Amino acid sequence: MNLKALCGVVVLSILSIFNLSAEPLKVRVEKVNPNGEINNAKAFAIVSGGVAPYQYKWSVQSVPLTSDSCWGITEGSAFTLTVTDAKGNKQSLSDVVSTTSAPEWLNSSFVPIVNAMTTVFFWDPLDALGIRDPQVLQEEERVIPPFWANDNIEEMYLQDWAVADGADVKEGQFLATVKRGSGKIDSVYAQHNGILEILIPKGGVIRNQETQEEEVKVGPTLLGLVKLHEPKPVFHPNGDKKSQGVPIIVIWLVCGALFFTIRMKFINFRGVKHAIELVQGKFDNPNDKGEVSHFQALTTALSATVGLGNIAGVAVAISLGGPGATFWMILAGLMGMASKFVECTLGVKYREINEAGEVSGGPMYYLTKGLEKRNLGKLGKMLAVLFTILCIGASFGGGNMFQANQAFAQVSNQFPSLAGYGTWFGVILSALVFIVIVGGVKSIARVTDKIVPFMCGIYVLFSLIIIFMNFGNIGDVFGEIISGAFEAPAIRGGIVGVLIIGFQRAAFSNEAGVGSASIAHSASKTDEPVSEGIVALLEPFVDTVLVCTMTALVLVFTGYADGTSGLNGSELTSAAFSEVFPWFSWVLMVAILLFAFSTMISWSYYGLKAWTFAFGNSKKVELIYKVIFCGFVIIGSSVGLGAVLDFSDLMILGMAFPNIAGLVIMSGEVKNDLKDYMARVKSGAIKRFK
Repeated sequence: MNLKALCGVVVLSILSIFNLSAEPLKVRVEKVNPNGEINNAKAFAIVSGGVAPYQYKWSVQSVPLTSDSCWGITEGSAFTLTVTDAKGNKQSLSDVVSTTSAPEWLNSSFVPIVNAMTTVFFWDPLDALGIRDPQVLQEEERVIPPFWANDNIEEMYLQDWAVADGADVKEGQFLATVKRGSGKIDSVYAQHNGILEILIPKGGVIRNQETQEEEVKVGPTLLGLVKLHEPKPVFHPNGDKKSQGVPIIVIWLVCGALFFTIRMKFINFRGVKHAIELVQGKFDNPNDKGEVSHFQALTTALSATVGLGNIAGVAVAISLGGPGATFWMILAGLMGMASKFVECTLGVKYREINEAGEVSGGPMYYLTKGLEKRNLGKLGKMLAVLFTILCIGASFGGGNMFQANQAFAQVSNQFPSLAGYGTWFGVILSALVFIVIVGGVKSIARVTDKIVPFMCGIYVLFSLIIIFMNFGNIGDVFGEIISGAFEAPAIRGGIVGVLIIGFQRAAFSNEAGVGSASIAHSASKTDEPVSEGIVALLEPFVDTVLVCTMTALVLVFTGYADGTSGLNGSELTSAAFSEVFPWFSWVLMVAILLFAFSTMISWSYYGLKAWTFAFGNSKKVELIYKVIFCGFVIIGSSVGLGAVLDFSDLMILGMAFPNIAGLVIMSGEVKNDLKDYMARVKSGAIKRFK
């Protein structure tokens, strides 16, 4: 090489080092809206200049930093992209994928509203006050076999460990070999630096479909754990830090439940025996005013809470918080019994009965009348109006569209040929709903008092079969639940993180403190408001302590509680039951259909009473609401809901703010009524009729 060429090479090298020769970093995006469905728009980054390789940080958290394309973008809402080159140069942009359909436009219209409500309801006061850092940390790595989630691999064994128990391993180090039933060997490597703890010994069974002993043992997929030397922050694929805050709405619900538990002297425990006697009808006076029996009021309210929250919600809690979340769900359910008692007692006490004997009650009435007695009439009206608006919106959304949407999703999953026929499914379902709700609360109660016991019985039966099949491991399971509750790893947010997950899912499932159940219970045939409150406290027990715990135990027994399956919601629950009953997806489909149907007809009653409170109690007003409600059934079955559904779910949670505020103010009145009632039961002044 001559001197001139050599000088050229040197100059180019220097220019390259100082990035003088590279063109400025430029970024643009190409956008694609493939169809009219929501949240499926795509964008592709076109980068020029700068120095490769590039890092792409999209605002969609599920998209990794290495991807130059983004999917799952909400049409009509802004997305952002920041590209960083190898030299640290950055270029950012913001853009919008235009909407092309009414569902996309509707979805994007609700996004800013949902974001604002989420900011309020899920605001973390502990983080704001500097009491607790919401950052999620990872303390351990789970060592799992390759391809273990592939159900086609029926046998899997731990062939050998390459390192000893307690060894200090490095990231990328070879750890073990796993042998499949076919003879194929897979290798397992460490993902982090840390100390290895071996859980399955050499030659141990990981999966063996032919031996019942190992088929559903606790945590069968974990080969071992690597305890990290130092906890590491956990990030979303796009680089955002993962956090687990303490939402103000959960604090509000839990603190309310704890307050009522103490204020009512633990009525949630000492009132259970009497509640069962009331449900059995032993104190039913046939001359009492009302429209439905204690049992029918209980099943109507239960039908609105026992449902997808028990099937999908528990799976979400376990996958996020581990088995330990079960403990806190049970505790939250037990405390929520006191909240249900207070709100349903007041629901009956301040209800209105018209000349036809039709009952109207709930938070709208006791907030107005009860606070007016305390010279807080303006506050009472304000809280009642707020609750009414939230209840009507919730009845169309979470109590209707979500149920119809999930019911059709489950049916089309079992019958793929029905995909695309959501509108016709909605028409049929809305017709069935209308047939029931047009008859009023008596018609609703006649349906729910048959559906609820049946569907709960079927679900609990299959749960108990799996539990009894693994009865020998019951001690290990509860040990895992308790240790997980108090010794949760930092990756789950520690003990506080697991506690919040458990309490949050329980609150969403049983709706204690939300006030909705008091609307159903106000129609009960009784002249003793306290008696109906005592009946109502059974709801969180059945919904959360019983049904949710059953689901959690099945998830733990079948090895789906470790959060490594990649499944979520009802899919996770279905997979867990199918581990023992391969045909259970069909049973689950029927259960979800019944759960969804009963929830819709119950929430139609809740929304109707809020509607008539706002617009007057007449047949014409009622019919308008029922027609609108059935129209939303068709919409829910036909289109993706996205932010519209998020909005309606937030409205259900929002109902707790005005409701609990009023309950706290009137708690002294309920306490005195309870004391008087229990004294009359003890003295025999309140007679038994059976």
